[in-house]
Amino acid sequence: MKIQINSPQQMFKLGEKIGKRLKQSDVVVLNGELGAGKTVLTQGIASAFKILGVTSPTFVISRIHKGKPNFIHIDAYRLLDSDPSNFADLDFESYLASSVFVIEWGKDFVSTLTDQYLEINIEPGEKGDQRQVELVMVGDRWEDFKL
Repeated sequence: MKIQINSPQQMFKLGEKIGKRLKQSDVVVLNGELGAGKTVLTQGIASAFKILGVTSPTFVISRIHKGKPNFIHIDAYRLLDSDPSNFADLDFESYLASSVFVIEWGKDFVSTLTDQYLEINIEPGEKGDQRQVELVMVGDRWEDFKL
């Protein structure tokens, strides 16, 4: 599924739509260059869970926002040059049953957590704030996923 986004506000709204369809144990992986809109999309997803004030956890790797479900935002950028087992050593798996995960830069690591995830690829568009967003559903959980 491909979507054209024309502003940060539209990226946020897309995140809200996605967030409203997520449930415990769901994992979303965000791919895109620096400044692509991954954090804005994450803020929109989090807002669907009534979580505000989400910032990128670049320097701390993850932030756990307590709730029902927990909302765990991971920025794996600092782990890109490491072995994927380093991600597994962080023990996010113990939170999986009670949480929704959003993992920025997580494509190389998601398989250590689950084989069922929503992958979102964000590419620059032709003009300024334009983005091309592609949603790729991986696994049976996402078989009937629609926005």
